[in-house]
Amino acid sequence: MFIQQEPIVVEVFKQPDVARDIGVDVVLGMFSLAGVMLLVAALGGLVIGAIFVGIRRYRDSSDSPTHTNHLRLRI
Repeated sequence: MFIQQEPIVVEVFKQPDVARDIGVDVVLGMFSLAGVMLLVAALGGLVIGAIFVGIRRYRDSSDSPTHTNHLRLRI
């Protein structure tokens, strides 16, 4: 009466390790990297600004006071 079936064979492989959640060390690493980038950008801006101010002061000191072919705005 009962029809004999083939047995079901299931191959079991080693399951991959569970992925880690984002930990506190990863979050702190991201913030520290962002802080370093912000610091580098701020220092670069200060250096470039100082160069521009130095060039402007050099040009202003080298001009003679009777040089009147342009309007000087004291901003």
